[in-house]
Amino acid sequence: MLELKDIGMTFNPHTPDENRALSGINLKINRGDFITVIGSNGAGKSTLYNVIAGTLKPDCGKILLESALPDGKTVLRDITAEPEYKRARYIGRIFQNPLLGTAGKMKLEDNMVISSKKGNKGLRISLNSRLREQFRERLKELNMGLENRLNDNVEQFSGGQRQALTLLMAVMSRPDLLLLDEHTAALDPSNAELVMQLTLKFTQEMGLTTMMVTHNMQHALEYGNRLIMMHKGQIILDINGEEKKNLTMEDLVEQFKKLRVSNDALMLQ
Repeated sequence: MLELKDIGMTFNPHTPDENRALSGINLKINRGDFITVIGSNGAGKSTLYNVIAGTLKPDCGKILLESALPDGKTVLRDITAEPEYKRARYIGRIFQNPLLGTAGKMKLEDNMVISSKKGNKGLRISLNSRLREQFRERLKELNMGLENRLNDNVEQFSGGQRQALTLLMAVMSRPDLLLLDEHTAALDPSNAELVMQLTLKFTQEMGLTTMMVTHNMQHALEYGNRLIMMHKGQIILDINGEEKKNLTMEDLVEQFKKLRVSNDALMLQ
C-alpha cells in the first residue's frame, strides 16, 4: 500500500557537515503489515519517518501510495511532493514525547472532537450528548478512568495517560499507515507495557498498517510480522513471517554485527 523507490536524503550537502541520512532506500509496505524498525542512533530511522510523513522531502526517489479509483480499482499515486498536512489525513504519527500528541490547554472532549474531525473528512462535527457518550465508550478501552474526565484539561494527565490518549485519537481516524516513533521510550515500565498492549489491541482489531521504531529489541522481536534493521541510512535486513518468529535475541544481535561490518566494507569500496 506504500512503496519507497530509491529514496535518498542528505543534510548539509557539499559542506564539512554533510550527512547522508538515507541512501538507496527501497521498501514496499503491504496493507496490514506491522513492521518493527531497529538500528543504532543515526541509522536514519527518524529521517525515514519524516520522509514518509512528508515532514522532509527526499533529494531523490519516489513515494507511492495505493489509492482507490471510482471504479473500485487501485493505483499507486505519487505523493513525493505532497505536503505533510495533506498526508496527515491518512498517515498517523505518534512521537516519543507524550506531550506532542495532544493539546494540553484544551479539554479532553475538545481533543477528541479534533481527532473525530480528522476521521470524518469534509463533515462538521458538533459536540453533543450523543458524541460525548461515544467518547466515553472509547475512553473506557484505555482502562484509565478518563471517561469521567471529559471536562479536564489534558495537561492535568500523566505522561502515560496522555500517550494512551494520543494512541486512541490516532487510531480513531483509521489511518492508512500508523507511524510509531519510539512511542513508549519516555514512559515508566508499567505505562510503557500498558501502551504497548493497547497498541497491539488497536492495530489488530482495526487491521492497521503500522511501522514502529524501537530501541527495545524484545519489542522488536515480540511485536509485528516483519522486522527492518537500518544502518547508516540503509536497510540492511528485512525479514518477516516464520523467519522473524524463529529469530532469537542472540540471533538478532549477531545479525546486526555481521551485517554492519559487511555494509561498512561495501561503503568503503
